Amino acid sequence: MDKILNLLFENRDEKFADFQSRLLPTVDRNKIIGVRTPIIRSIAKDLLKDKDFCSDGLHEFLSELPHKYFDEDVLHGELISREKDFEKTLGLLEAFLPYIDNWAVCDLLSPKCFAKHKAQLIPRLKEWLQSDGIYTARFAINAFIKHFLDDEFDEEHLRLVSEAAGDDYYIRMAKAWYLSFALIKQYETTLSFIKSFPLDKWTYNKALQKARESHRLSDEQKEYLKSIKIHG
Repeated sequence: MDKILNLLFENRDEKFADFQSRLLPTVDRNKIIGVRTPIIRSIAKDLLKDKDFCSDGLHEFLSELPHKYFDEDVLHGELISREKDFEKTLGLLEAFLPYIDNWAVCDLLSPKCFAKHKAQLIPRLKEWLQSDGIYTARFAINAFIKHFLDDEFDEEHLRLVSEAAGDDYYIRMAKAWYLSFALIKQYETTLSFIKSFPLDKWTYNKALQKARESHRLSDEQKEYLKSIKIHG
């Protein structure tokens, strides 16, 4: 995959790599090339227009796991996110998710085809929520944030996400973000849930904090959320 590495290194920014490294404590600095996300997205777009690459190189790159560099993982995720076939996307995710070792690659991974296959997606999300892989479970929580807080919202999703496997920081943070968005978009139902479900104190308080930071809740709602914070 010399072509891809050449493209990435041609767009290297050492200062940006240093900046990224400070945000990615789980990633070795030597594995960060320092390519900005918009450039990686542009590279992905151009590669998918290249017929020769799509007929041979694409499969080779997506099968070459684990990658050596963080930036390769970002590109990998971007290529998956642009796949239009739902079943093929699921297969690519099953192969890739176990190799994700940081929040950035996880959070940038957002398959566009999910929007048209939400009912089919739920069973797989339930499986991923219970994965031993931190970023597999986090990816599933992110999918609930992106796709299931509006018309497709179901009160059962609150429980599913809150019971996601593991107590790692990146799992608890994702749960808190989910619950904060749920408070913003489904206030009464979510408020009733978090007041009765046995969340750990950190996740509970962080969810309330993030919800209070939103301009979409009223001052009265924010004051109430502040009043139910757990102290001590």
